[in-house]
Amino acid sequence: MNAPLTAITPLAPPQSRHVQILNQLERKLLWLSSWMVHHANHIRPNRDGLKVGGHQASCASVISIMAALYLEVARPQDRIAVKPHAGPVFHAMNYLFGRQTRDKLESLRQFGGIQPYPSRVKDGPEVDFSTGSVGLGVAMTSFAALMADYTRLHNLGRTDLPPGRHIAICGDAELDEGNIYEALLEGWKHDVRNVWWIVDYNRQSLDSVVPDRLFGRIEGLFRDMGWNCVTIKYGRKLEAAFARDGGDGLRDWIDDCPNSLYAALTFQGGAAWRQALLADLGRSRARAIIDELTDDELGALMTNLGGHDIETIIENLRAADADGDQPTCFIAYTIKGMGLPFAGHKDNHAGLMSKEQMELFRHEMNIRPGHEWDKFEGLDIQEPELAAFLRDCPFGTALTEQGRTLTSPPVHVPPALPLPRLSGRKMSTQGGFGEILAEIGRGNDDFKDLAAHIMTTSPDVTVSTNLGPWVNRRGIFDRHTRNDVFRDSKLASAQRWGMSPKGQHIELGIAEQNLFLLLGAAGLAPGMTGARVLPIGTVYDPFVNRGLDALLYACYQDARFLLVSTPSGITLAPEGGQHQSVNTPLIGMAADRLASFEPTHVDELAILLRHAFDVMQRPDGSAVWLRLSTRSLEQKQRTLDPAAVIAGAHWVVPPAPNARIALAYQGPVAPEAEAAFAELAAEEPGAGLLAITSPDRLHAGWLAAQRARRNGQRDVAAHIETILAPLARGAALVSVLDGHPATHAWLGSVRGQRVVPLGPDRFGQGGDIPDLYREYGLDTDAILDACAQAMLAS
Repeated sequence: MNAPLTAITPLAPPQSRHVQILNQLERKLLWLSSWMVHHANHIRPNRDGLKVGGHQASCASVISIMAALYLEVARPQDRIAVKPHAGPVFHAMNYLFGRQTRDKLESLRQFGGIQPYPSRVKDGPEVDFSTGSVGLGVAMTSFAALMADYTRLHNLGRTDLPPGRHIAICGDAELDEGNIYEALLEGWKHDVRNVWWIVDYNRQSLDSVVPDRLFGRIEGLFRDMGWNCVTIKYGRKLEAAFARDGGDGLRDWIDDCPNSLYAALTFQGGAAWRQALLADLGRSRARAIIDELTDDELGALMTNLGGHDIETIIENLRAADADGDQPTCFIAYTIKGMGLPFAGHKDNHAGLMSKEQMELFRHEMNIRPGHEWDKFEGLDIQEPELAAFLRDCPFGTALTEQGRTLTSPPVHVPPALPLPRLSGRKMSTQGGFGEILAEIGRGNDDFKDLAAHIMTTSPDVTVSTNLGPWVNRRGIFDRHTRNDVFRDSKLASAQRWGMSPKGQHIELGIAEQNLFLLLGAAGLAPGMTGARVLPIGTVYDPFVNRGLDALLYACYQDARFLLVSTPSGITLAPEGGQHQSVNTPLIGMAADRLASFEPTHVDELAILLRHAFDVMQRPDGSAVWLRLSTRSLEQKQRTLDPAAVIAGAHWVVPPAPNARIALAYQGPVAPEAEAAFAELAAEEPGAGLLAITSPDRLHAGWLAAQRARRNGQRDVAAHIETILAPLARGAALVSVLDGHPATHAWLGSVRGQRVVPLGPDRFGQGGDIPDLYREYGLDTDAILDACAQAMLAS
């Protein structure tokens, strides 16, 4: 068994009572996090035989870092992202604070219990940022800091609360993720402040030991991005040894020791350390330091890294705190599995203590059987003193009377948004979006409050997604006022982009991961800052795929925002396949907490845009995605039922009772569908023409109705069931959209009707709309052929 985390060698400097208490609580966190995982795997009944898992070694390496941060340095207003594999330590910490219950600790990785990785939605208000999608939680802190600046400079949030830091405790392997460096660069562009990233530098990833050269590269990258970089390499016992005669040689030996050898010696223990040190330093003055120690004492000394010395960690964090708000990266050297029997072993990532090893560990921790969950069991300091210490911890104090999650009243959304002139006009939904938003941006009385709370952002496609007029009116956000050089020089430009702290558009570089991380951070602003922000992000539809991980991550946290992806589909004809999307409607249907729509005409768009502003603010709402097009269509003067548009479909031409066929379209293929319908109706007068605005909402409503009926609510009917009810049971349904045909293929399951879905299922290519629609089966002839096929088979 390796030396316990609190082992003291003769070289250890004297400790204050305060530090002794911290060491005891470290010990308790190590026990509770290890026992939590052990209980889930070896104590709790396992009905299916699957390995429950957990990460005892990853928890152990970060114990001192989290103890120093949560018990000493962090303040109530700080927002913290905990590395995914340290979830049990996080929950153990909240247990000590009285914010978590024993039954929840016992339910780790169990249905209805604590999630494997911290989750805002599933684990409750103590979680500031969900983590688990490696690297994204780290980067999110940078964008949350940007949003904290934004809301403060716009006077939107809780001005009575002091600014907090946005802190990520991250594993060193998370720094392999590319989104980390995209976020670093974007943070540098926006002069992001008040961010700390504390790297648990245990130099072991899931499968291997991290290369020795990584440290220097990490430090250089952070410094290049304007960050302060603090290395916490050695603890006080080692520093005391280095100060002795021969200590320089010992330091040089450790500095030169490869990561893999260091890890192996840690696992082997004191005798192996002695053999390796004497082989290289046996004739040097360092031998005097080595010879006076027992094997256990030598092992404890050689593993006294800075990331396991709570005094050293606190000293470095406090120094950075005193230096101001410059973003800072702390590289804290640690040992994976510190204090556990597999410390340093390269296979310890998913390793679990056996029952026999746990019994030895229990003995070393002085834990009596039956008292494993007692908060202060096995500690050398009495419970009243420890409890008083925890009560006085700054982070243990409630942020406000609401707790850590703040609230903000909803922004009033007028009954209707300003609709552009439509009569006799051709317009695309993308163009309509720009006009509606620009009109809101005027800030007229009816829309003044709404306009003040909208924040837009785009990854270098602001103009080409029609946000330009809005930005001209509302300006670009920057922490510093910057002049528009073109305007000052009287050079003609359609873009009047003044930059100031009052601007309402955040211009990003062309990295879609950053777009969705920023939308996620902005969408969490009400709970984080007490500020109601209505975020809108625009991006080219095919490049949603580039940022999909971050988009789903934002939705997983229940962030509320509006995504406008445009232009979409092969309808962006001359641009070719790389700029044409096929699968995005399916993504919209599959993504949880994201309501996806594709309006065809601007009147539908206005209804859905207003709905988005409303549903983003509802407790039971969600984020919203509008898929738009650049194809200009003839606009119609008509009266629509907003509820039907929002529910996902409305009849343009209602079918006759027991009609044998209906034609459904979605998005910019409407002209071809309408032309085909005119010919179809001449031969089949009772046919219907259906406009689909959201296959996602139709499908979600249908599933919800099925669940309700299974639960005994027999009279519940989904919107799509009501829509299709006039058709004969054996009727055919031909559908067409500029997206994958599987988007509509499920419609036949609603009432057992035959569906012939049309849509591209291959990469697009350059061309014009007639050629591409003909090639991919979206033109009028293809639609009529599908109708004939459906009628023959029905």
